[in-house]
Amino acid sequence: MIRAHGHTPVGMWTACDYLPLPQLFLPKTITLSSMQHVLQTGLSAGLSAVSGFHSSKPPAVPKDHDDTQDRMPASFVPKGFPESKVTYRGKNSNVDAPWISIGAWAWGDKATWHWDDASERGPLKEAWQLLVKKGVPFIDTARVYGSGESERICGELVAGMDRKDFVMQTKWWMLPADPENIKHPKDGPLEKLKGTLERMKLDYVDIYLVHGHIHAQSIATVAKSLADCVDQGLTKTVGVANYSTKDMLQMRDELAKFDIPLAVNQCEYSILRREPEVSGLLKACKENGIVFQSYSSLAQGRLSGKYSSDNEPPKEYRFSSYPMKQIEPTLEVQKRIAQAHGVPVAAVALNYNLMHGIVPVVGVRKPEQAEQNTAALGWRLSDEEISELDKVSFLGKTTKLWQQG
Repeated sequence: MIRAHGHTPVGMWTACDYLPLPQLFLPKTITLSSMQHVLQTGLSAGLSAVSGFHSSKPPAVPKDHDDTQDRMPASFVPKGFPESKVTYRGKNSNVDAPWISIGAWAWGDKATWHWDDASERGPLKEAWQLLVKKGVPFIDTARVYGSGESERICGELVAGMDRKDFVMQTKWWMLPADPENIKHPKDGPLEKLKGTLERMKLDYVDIYLVHGHIHAQSIATVAKSLADCVDQGLTKTVGVANYSTKDMLQMRDELAKFDIPLAVNQCEYSILRREPEVSGLLKACKENGIVFQSYSSLAQGRLSGKYSSDNEPPKEYRFSSYPMKQIEPTLEVQKRIAQAHGVPVAAVALNYNLMHGIVPVVGVRKPEQAEQNTAALGWRLSDEEISELDKVSFLGKTTKLWQQG
């Protein structure tokens, strides 16, 4: 079972408040050690808008959509931090961060990313040092990633650094079967953040998100707990992920009661999923001073040039999991543009997001990927090149189970 809309008051959960998903929760209760497996099972069963029982045929962007409405001005050229920065609004202080965030889902995660600690720790440390040098000292992680191991690795990477020299973002991931959530239904975000900080060995994070609108608590209840996190100095700013426009604005209104701005909404966005742009969610973020971040910015490697119809991505990579044959026309345009600019194919996809005022979250496990992804900075796609990519882009899909935004 998984929460569909999240409006029932705490203490009044009923069977009708949840949507059935076969085999979604394999253990009777959810422990931290099992969370990465629960997440992968959920994605395969329907949390992802493309996997599971959803059709894999990529829907087109409506012909009447104005492709230019969310583009950044021609003068905008994203660069490394602090030369270029994005401001996340907070109650007591804002957070200035790079235009690219490094996704840490793979770090320590075996269920989806088949992480091998013995062989990958060293290259990851080298990659992080390179990212700091390139002006991208910004990590996005979550409690569920690697069942908490990702947060531990994050803490190890930043150990010894001056606290002002990096930005740390994590997320509260909640399921009703989690015994701690049952014990502290009104304080879920607060209690979980305390555990996160222990794993990271940090006093606070810079940005703290609700991972998705699957929480049984009402938005008002979650907002109160997020406010407590801010007021206790455990995070500077707060935000959401996978929220629809309606629910995002409701969270904004609830947080405003505590004089706290909603800083960010993170949803899947790429050339293969422009749904947040077409639906008006991206516009709503810009109108309300809410940063929009994109996860799966390379469609889990599908837009990196690594995969082809003869070399499909692993089945566990479920976001925008269209057959590579359907993506080949997109990649052909990317490769041509990449050659013209002398950059990797992946950099074209990331720059596309940046040209829409979106902060791309992108995974890195080794120095080569750090080089590839930071190559999206220091230049910009022309309007003609963006239009070329628009023509081979997809609308993508949503799902009430997870990807509501």
